[in-house]
Amino acid sequence: MQVRLRPDDRVIERVTRCAFGLVIFGLGIAAIVRAELGLAPWDVFHQGVADRIGLGIGVVIILTSLVVVGLWWPLEVTLGLGTIMNATMIGATVDLSLPLIPDLESLVTRWIALLGGVVLIAVGSGFYIGAGLGPGPRDGLMTGLAERGWSIRLARTLVELSALVIGMLLGGTAGVGTLVFALGIGPLAQFFIPRLSMRPTSGGSTRAAFE
Repeated sequence: MQVRLRPDDRVIERVTRCAFGLVIFGLGIAAIVRAELGLAPWDVFHQGVADRIGLGIGVVIILTSLVVVGLWWPLEVTLGLGTIMNATMIGATVDLSLPLIPDLESLVTRWIALLGGVVLIAVGSGFYIGAGLGPGPRDGLMTGLAERGWSIRLARTLVELSALVIGMLLGGTAGVGTLVFALGIGPLAQFFIPRLSMRPTSGGSTRAAFE
C-alpha cells in the first residue's frame, strides 16, 4: 500500500469539495437510518456491529474503514488524502447528525427520508470522488481486487453481499430500503459523478466502484 499526497494547483478546492461531499454522504446515511426501512449493505453491517458492541454507528463506520484500509496492503492500492478524510468524516457526520434528526413516525416521511438519503449519498459521492484525492476505503478494496483480475462488478457484488449477510446475522436492519439503495445508487452515482468531477490529478482518476 502506497501513500500519495502530491501537490495540485487546485488542492484547496479539491479538499473543500471532498469534505463537503463526505458530509453530504454522512447526512444521507443518517437520513436512511432514521427512515428505518432498511439500510445500504455496508450500513447493515455497521449497524449490526454497533448494536452488538454498544458503540455509535458512526464510530463503527470509522473503525471498519480503518480495518478495510489495512486490507489494501497486499493489494498495493494507493492511499490518498481523500481516503483518510473518507475514513473519518463520514462516520463522524453520521454520529453528529443522527441526534438532530427526529424520529419519523409516518410512512410518508420515512420514504422521503429514504429516497432523500439515497440522493444525498449519490451527490456526496460525486463531490468526493470527483475531487480526485483518492478512493474511499471500500471503493479501494474493490478496485484493488479488480486490479488482481476480478471484474469490478464481481468484486463489488461479493464484498457488499458479504457485508450485508454478516450485518443481518448481527441484527442490522435490511429491508425494502436496502433494495431501493441497491437499485438506485448506481444510476444516480453515474449521473452525478461526471457532473461533479474536477480534472483528475496526474495519474489519478475520478472513476470508482460505481462502474
